[in-house]
Amino acid sequence: MTNPAEKLVDLLDLEQIEVNIFRGRSPQESLQRVFGGQVAGQALVAAGRTTEGDRPVHSLHAYFLRPGRPGVPIVYQVERVRDGRSFTTRRVVAVQQGRTIFNLTASFHKPEPGFDHQLPMRRAVPDPEELPTVAEEVRERLRDLPEGLERMARRMPFEIRYVDRLRWTPDEIEGAEARSAVWMRAVGPLGDDPLVHTCALTYASDMTLLDAVRIPVEPLWGPRGFDMASLDHAMWFHRPFRADEWFLYDQESPIATGGRGLARGRIYDREGRLLVSVVQEGLFRKLGG
Repeated sequence: MTNPAEKLVDLLDLEQIEVNIFRGRSPQESLQRVFGGQVAGQALVAAGRTTEGDRPVHSLHAYFLRPGRPGVPIVYQVERVRDGRSFTTRRVVAVQQGRTIFNLTASFHKPEPGFDHQLPMRRAVPDPEELPTVAEEVRERLRDLPEGLERMARRMPFEIRYVDRLRWTPDEIEGAEARSAVWMRAVGPLGDDPLVHTCALTYASDMTLLDAVRIPVEPLWGPRGFDMASLDHAMWFHRPFRADEWFLYDQESPIATGGRGLARGRIYDREGRLLVSVVQEGLFRKLGG
């Protein structure tokens, strides 16, 4: 299995080891901690496996409590909080080596008719086909893709194309707004299970959201001056979607203070329909401080 999209689907396919208890793999990585999007996506899979199939998830609220260790399995314990006529609620606790590292509450809603409205996108953006990939931008700047980035690009389950050019030096970030936008899609087909697409997008939602906090402070692709960690994560799913089709992730940071930065994201399809809303707070500690 070499396709990163297939590996993502396999990563989200949890093993059920008991009623309401699931086990997820955590790949051995060179990272200091397990990627937060992986834990959130797997936890949502565990919640979804205990609900009726006609009730898609409409919201989740989660906290990252401790860093997970790469290479060590994670156990997801599901509490069936409520099974109502229209809504289902699940609470999930992720445990690794006897310690709780993450918890999530998810709500599922049986679709019903209602009225529609949404605010328009805040700006027009180029189509993804008109934009370079991250690897192409790096090669253009550095001529050769660094070996570490080359390996990372091969493993990435999502293709990313930044709407605005990457900034490489402190001079280039001067006056930059705390905003970022990227086109994303899975690098291969994800199948037809709506839960897989929802959990895959949950994985992707944690990949670039805190960029908006960093942009006014430091170049995204230069040496990092801060240790970053996701603290909490909330998502609202408004419309059906496929995570293996292009979606625009429009991100902004209204405030950063006290070692924490808040980021908000809106995910649109190519027709400009709002699919998902995301909010996350991250911890930012100055390295060597």
